[in-house]
Amino acid sequence: MTALLGLATRLGLARLLLITGTRAEVGDLAGFIDAGFAGGVDMVQLRDPDADEPALLAALKVMREVGYRYQGLVSVYDSGALAEKFQSDLLHLSERGEKASTARAHLHQWGLIGRSCHSAEQIDAAIADPDVHYLTVGPVYGGLPMGGAGLGLVRHAAKVAPSSSADSKPWFAVGGITATNLDEVLDAGARRIAVSRAITDADDPEAAAMALKDRLRHVWNEDPAMQNLTLKMFKN
Repeated sequence: MTALLGLATRLGLARLLLITGTRAEVGDLAGFIDAGFAGGVDMVQLRDPDADEPALLAALKVMREVGYRYQGLVSVYDSGALAEKFQSDLLHLSERGEKASTARAHLHQWGLIGRSCHSAEQIDAAIADPDVHYLTVGPVYGGLPMGGAGLGLVRHAAKVAPSSSADSKPWFAVGGITATNLDEVLDAGARRIAVSRAITDADDPEAAAMALKDRLRHVWNEDPAMQNLTLKMFKN
């Protein structure tokens, strides 16, 4: 990637999204984010319900400073006001968050909006919404009172928004995904994933990210349709 690539192209090429908190308890955010990007993370999303707005804003600035060296994307979670103060490129809305058309007012003209989806109906709605640019789909393994959305939801997303189509919105399978179960998720049709503990809890975050990214890269490289998508994205 180069600095000439626009946000939409970088999003379309993204494969690995890391969700993390401010890591205030260990105070290693800059080093941790650097390790993640060095290992192959394409996007980071800050999500920390225990942090106040000043702490979140400070953490986002650290993420952006580090990510700039890797052309990595940084996403604000579910707060239009924070996204506006940060002048964010990406705002990720929860399934209960404000309408994307309303949230757009918090972003600059090239800003992109994501939406969390926990059901087939939510996926279909997000795909139909012209103000939503990407989705997360899950949780695949646990995370909700009913026990998780499961691989069936991944298969639904793969059917209605094929990852190999340049006309489909990018979507990331999320929820309990690890190097151990990643192949199941890929077999269900996912080509992009979002993880948290698989990297945040790792003794070596860079190596953990690299292991996930290498498997994603292998699947993209062995799929002619994904190779064609990559070429099309670079031509855009």
